[in-house]
Amino acid sequence: MLAIERKNIILSRLSAQGKIIVSDLSKEFGVSEETIRRDIEKLAREGLATKTYGGAVSNVSPSTDLPYNIRKKTNVEQKEFIAECVAEMIHDGDRIMLDASSTAIYVTRKIKDKRNITVITNSVEILLELADKTGWTILSTGGTLKEGGLSMVGASAEKMIRDHHVDFAICSAKGIDFGMGITDSNEKDAEMKQAIFAAADKRVLAIDNSKFDKISFIKVCDIGDVDIVVTNKMPDEVWQNKLADKGVTLVCDKTNELHLF
Repeated sequence: MLAIERKNIILSRLSAQGKIIVSDLSKEFGVSEETIRRDIEKLAREGLATKTYGGAVSNVSPSTDLPYNIRKKTNVEQKEFIAECVAEMIHDGDRIMLDASSTAIYVTRKIKDKRNITVITNSVEILLELADKTGWTILSTGGTLKEGGLSMVGASAEKMIRDHHVDFAICSAKGIDFGMGITDSNEKDAEMKQAIFAAADKRVLAIDNSKFDKISFIKVCDIGDVDIVVTNKMPDEVWQNKLADKGVTLVCDKTNELHLF
């Protein structure tokens, strides 16, 4: 394994778990503890981690916009579960919009058995994932390639979104909070999500349970502006009641999505 690959995995672990242990990673990767300490030192210099006795803790906040290749490897099990739940909502012939989140690529993979789907997305990776798919209509938003990410953003991308209407819009976010609503880490991504949600009959927010009670940098929309929240674990009763009061359907069970409509 290359050093950069190991470093990215360590950063992914920090983001998902909040801390790492040097001895555990040394055994896992088959390298010396000193090698792991050097990896941690690099992350510390970049402001992404703080060294502790025997390991490190994360400096990554909900406002941090991690590189896409790292986000894609974070919370994989949760994203797989969420994607399976979302896939149960999509039927043959549906028209959907997907944002450029790492969760959306998992959703894409779970719906590839559907027929006659129309997909509109600003995600370069989703376009590549569907490049060999036949019988579907696949539309790219165009726009400006976002630095450090495989997504298209900007005014022309937003215009393309506004010119279309779909059955489902599926987006992720960095946080959901009673006061601030749904938030993300940067303005360009937030603007794309706003446009995508506005273009759909059903607006689906796909987020793992770690995003609840988190606030990121910029507001995407209010909680009541989405129709469905799909997550991997049932939030507490306060959240359940809050979502119900806002008329938002909560889904965290792959067996009950068909009762939504």
